[in-house]
Amino acid sequence: MDVVLLGSGAADGWPNPFCACGSCRDAAERGVVRGQSSALVDGTLLLDCGSGVPAQAVRLGHSLAGVRHVLVTHAHVDHLGPQALLFRSWASAGPLDVVGPAAALEECRDWIGPDDPVRLVPVEAGDELAVGEHLVRVLPAAHRVMADGDAVLYDVTAPDGARLLWACDTGPWPSDWYVAVAEARYDLVLIEQTHGRRTDLGDGHLHLGTFGDVLAGLREAGAVDERTRVRAVHLGHHNPPEPELVAALVALGAEPGRDGERLAVPPRAAGHRR
Repeated sequence: MDVVLLGSGAADGWPNPFCACGSCRDAAERGVVRGQSSALVDGTLLLDCGSGVPAQAVRLGHSLAGVRHVLVTHAHVDHLGPQALLFRSWASAGPLDVVGPAAALEECRDWIGPDDPVRLVPVEAGDELAVGEHLVRVLPAAHRVMADGDAVLYDVTAPDGARLLWACDTGPWPSDWYVAVAEARYDLVLIEQTHGRRTDLGDGHLHLGTFGDVLAGLREAGAVDERTRVRAVHLGHHNPPEPELVAALVALGAEPGRDGERLAVPPRAAGHRR
């Protein structure tokens, strides 16, 4: 599995262009700029496509011409920029499946022409489906746009058997959530960590403390082990400056994602995955 992080930041990016806080100043001075979180898998499958993601891909030197499937977690603008469907149609691109909660797909309809080869595939938590050559399980998210169930997460298995978890956006999970990923032994886990040191901004996102709790739950469930690579994404400016963030995440067994990072994810031998 080949994974490219097209973005690793929160909705407003990091640094936030309107902000002069210490974390934003530090990021700007270091040139560590994070756009809206998204990942390109094997050149054909896109995990979330917020309003800024197509331009981020171009700036990073990656084409989206080969994308045939988009997995949308929910309808917030940093995860779904439906205007991209119109821009794509001007390029005479091939067929495309847009997979996501029904409420998110409704946002796409007005941007699809009658002859565009775009198919909308509604899903909900608990569904399993083939998306091209990838197998996808749809998991519940502790997040919502307007109603419970209108945001999901994705468990993706590549043709070579490598497996990733895309957990963006979500707040803390209840204990019974982990049953769905028991013994998954993911090769790569991409989990949001939006709020950093702030613990007073609600439970629709994770902060460093709850991020650590979720990782501990995944380890206890056998979904994460010593071979799993863990990256924090959807990082916002409530996080500490980069050196402190790196230290905090390393202590939890994770690293911060960075825009443009390429992750070659080898599959495990059959005997290492249940």
